[in-house]
Amino acid sequence: MTKPAAKPARPWFGSGPTAKRPGYSLGALPASLLGRGIRAPEVVERFAQGLRLTRAVLEVPESHLMLYTPGSDTGAVEAALWGMLGERPVQVVAYENFGLTWLADVKTHLGLEPEALTAPWGELPDLSKVDWSRDVVFPWNGTTSGVRVPDGNWIADDREGMAICDATSAAFAMPLPWDKLDVVTFSFQKALGGEAGIGVMVLSQRAVARLDGFKPTRPIPKLLRINDGKGFDRALADGVAINTFSILTIEDWIDALEWAEGAGGLTELIRRTDANYAALEAWVEKTDWIAFLPERPEIRSTTSVCLKFTDARVAALDDKAQKAFVVRFKALLEGEEAVFDMEPHRNAPPGLRLWCGCTVETADVIAAAPWLEWAFETAVGELQAR
Repeated sequence: MTKPAAKPARPWFGSGPTAKRPGYSLGALPASLLGRGIRAPEVVERFAQGLRLTRAVLEVPESHLMLYTPGSDTGAVEAALWGMLGERPVQVVAYENFGLTWLADVKTHLGLEPEALTAPWGELPDLSKVDWSRDVVFPWNGTTSGVRVPDGNWIADDREGMAICDATSAAFAMPLPWDKLDVVTFSFQKALGGEAGIGVMVLSQRAVARLDGFKPTRPIPKLLRINDGKGFDRALADGVAINTFSILTIEDWIDALEWAEGAGGLTELIRRTDANYAALEAWVEKTDWIAFLPERPEIRSTTSVCLKFTDARVAALDDKAQKAFVVRFKALLEGEEAVFDMEPHRNAPPGLRLWCGCTVETADVIAAAPWLEWAFETAVGELQAR
């Protein structure tokens, strides 16, 4: 197959960190606070401004409190698990790598006995089996499996337990029903293409009440400690950091949020994401060697889109050989600087994964498709020539 004539203008399709916003320039970030102390009033105010913008763009209700955590979304989820679980039984909805990670942590490190609701890669567990007398931990969107929950209708309004939602590849790309979620976590480096290392936690008043009233007997590492000994540490909701955060990373985050607000807010971010997904979906449906990993359209992610090989020549290979095929596929594309970071998560089945979030341009998704076809035909040709 002849190499395509045109390349994506912005060939970044990795699922984290994701593509920077259109028009991004590192040199445009403010530098006046660099080198200042993390507790300086001006720095704390700048951090608080980041939280205010996050609330505005995500349309988080004023009743909910927000804070930063170390360790990106992983740190945010872990802080919630360590600080809140143990008062009542726990269920973990685990249908991809990170849900399985939270399941292992709750069981192994917290010493609890969670009930697991699991499903094979590309599928969603039976959500009718969720028991809302328990605290329920779940990803809204499975970054590593390309599966998402279809909506929030399965979450009980009269729940007794907490709904603890890992939303890191859903925030800013999918509508989140805030009245049904008690803890929501995400990171800078997913949907808005921020820099890595800092997570965000959103707490409902029910979650704040849990932190105020429940005192775990386990020791909690400082980096995960959002309780000041008396209850939830309210200073965190004012922009105070648990440890020393990068001011440059916060400025980068504020830049992304200001772009998002100027672009049209959450409605426009979701529209951009849906348009990117639709462009990729149209290509998948007319291409005979690739298909979505999730077979059911209603549970397919619109951000971390995961695909599987259906061509008999590749599907016949064992898992190790298929992974080697993906490595070659990736090398061909990146050697041409046409598509970067399209490989699946290391624990996921072999295939492709392309980020279609709002910082990606639809024209670049369309331009990437012929390059995927070229790389596939080239890699298959090399496979048959061996």
